[in-house]
Amino acid sequence: MNKRTHYAVAAALAATVTLGMAGCSHSSHPNSSRQDKDSKNPALANEGVTVGGTPQKGGTLTVLSHQDFTHLDPARNWVIGDMDFGTRLLYRTLVTYKAEPGAKGGELVPDLAEDLGVSSNGARTWTFKLKKGLMYEDGTPITAQDVKYNVERSFSPDLPGGPDYAARYLAGAEGYRGPAQGQHLDSVKTPDDHTIVFELRKPFAEFPNATVLPTFAPVPRAQDKGPQYDNRPFSSGPYKIESYDRDKRLVLVRNPHWDPATDAVRKAYPDKLVVVMGLRANQIDDRLIAAEGVDASAVPWGKLRPESTPKVLTKPDVRARLLAESTNCTEMVQMHTGRAPFDDVKVRQAVQYALDREAVLTASGGPALNEPATALMPGSLFGGKQPDTLGIPATGDVEKAKQLLEEAGKPDGFTTTITVSNGDKGVAEAIQQSLGRAGIKVTIDAVDPSAFYDTIGDTKNRTDLVYTGWCPDYPSGSTFLPFLFDGRYIKEKGNSGNHSLFRDEATMKRMDEIADLTDAAQANAAWRQLDGEILAKAPTAPAVIERMPLLLGTNIAGAFGHTSFGGQLDYATIGLKDPGGSGH
Repeated sequence: MNKRTHYAVAAALAATVTLGMAGCSHSSHPNSSRQDKDSKNPALANEGVTVGGTPQKGGTLTVLSHQDFTHLDPARNWVIGDMDFGTRLLYRTLVTYKAEPGAKGGELVPDLAEDLGVSSNGARTWTFKLKKGLMYEDGTPITAQDVKYNVERSFSPDLPGGPDYAARYLAGAEGYRGPAQGQHLDSVKTPDDHTIVFELRKPFAEFPNATVLPTFAPVPRAQDKGPQYDNRPFSSGPYKIESYDRDKRLVLVRNPHWDPATDAVRKAYPDKLVVVMGLRANQIDDRLIAAEGVDASAVPWGKLRPESTPKVLTKPDVRARLLAESTNCTEMVQMHTGRAPFDDVKVRQAVQYALDREAVLTASGGPALNEPATALMPGSLFGGKQPDTLGIPATGDVEKAKQLLEEAGKPDGFTTTITVSNGDKGVAEAIQQSLGRAGIKVTIDAVDPSAFYDTIGDTKNRTDLVYTGWCPDYPSGSTFLPFLFDGRYIKEKGNSGNHSLFRDEATMKRMDEIADLTDAAQANAAWRQLDGEILAKAPTAPAVIERMPLLLGTNIAGAFGHTSFGGQLDYATIGLKDPGGSGH
């Protein structure tokens, strides 16, 4: 989650906003009552609803961004906003999410496939039939072999960073390194152009949920250019790339061979989408508050800055254009458990106790848009609210932290470095200040957002600490704890999720046992218990659960924050009230 903050300003302004919100609900459940939202937290007035009415077809939608995409290659795309953009506009997957606000956005619908897949062999085999008449941007047919090819590409060492569900679940995938040398996965079969069969190494009843991910989008072998494919993915969706000047501008135009009759999800209202990159975050906020000229037809890529929040919440006409769905993601300080001094559990626990989550919350935009995290998994995976597993005060317990450091033989503390996205500089300063109280001296390494995940994914050269979050890919503990804490899937380059580099035999054994449970309620209870057990071993220090505040231009219609895409705009349905007023 990339944020832009300036801690001193953010702290003062967030406190100002808080004064008008005494008693506001901080429930992390996305379906708190509408009355509660409107009366207690004005930032949440548009939660679970569509803003702007039904769009008209045509015009240009502008996206104002402070950064480039991390990856648009579907084999490498595993950052939640990039996945939303890629799978709603450029490429289709076997299955996708409904394009609806609120809880309905978590429901699956067929996309390339005719249905949600048919299981056999005790959920170890999954068969998908592709719809007829599916075509790429050049009019050539989309085939089952193209989906298989992209799944195989996701194993390639030169294409790191993407979802690794295929590596975790496909039979015979151990040691596989992609199709470049003519090697193929026997566990993915394509008996004909419209049928794809996946053989799994263990039962996986939730497999259709995984096929929402970009790994299960088609890539025609003839168009593949290895790492360069990131610059020009070949379209199977409603738009294709007209031009892409990295870090500056991306222009999408209609794909004439996309057939809406085969696609119940994507509405493709605008004629064109223009992503303008490299803007300053304060410039984006101010432009959208004013919403003049082409900015009336613009949306932001990143979150509203904390210091802009009062400008929005105090003006009813501007506030009416604010979306703020929960990201459903837990932001945390992840510690390198394989490197001293963080190989000592007492040192890691000292960080948990020293961390001032209230200060981090303030730097992230204040209580209107965040709440302190008290567990690893978000509240949605606990039935609505996180348990307070450790019982640490939100402002920390400095004396307990100092005691733990003394027990670890570090009575004078130590020096370390944290890597953050440069939008999280204010958060990093809050972490630096709070850990400093216990004698832990933190240097901040701020990285460009588009390079952030590649930087922290380089396990040999990364810093001791990183500040990042994780969001479940769908509502199951199986998409959270194993991806963050299973040491068997740590990669030297392009490492995702497990940035604490946590390798704990008891934890991994328990994960395998839970994965084998066939009773969903029993599995949910087991994941919740394991959450507390991992937290006690302190590979990370949970900080906050955030919302995704997005301010829309006045000419935007069909807009909502999609609960399955971390509260990011659903690009499947967004468009303009008046296409004639969009400029460009």
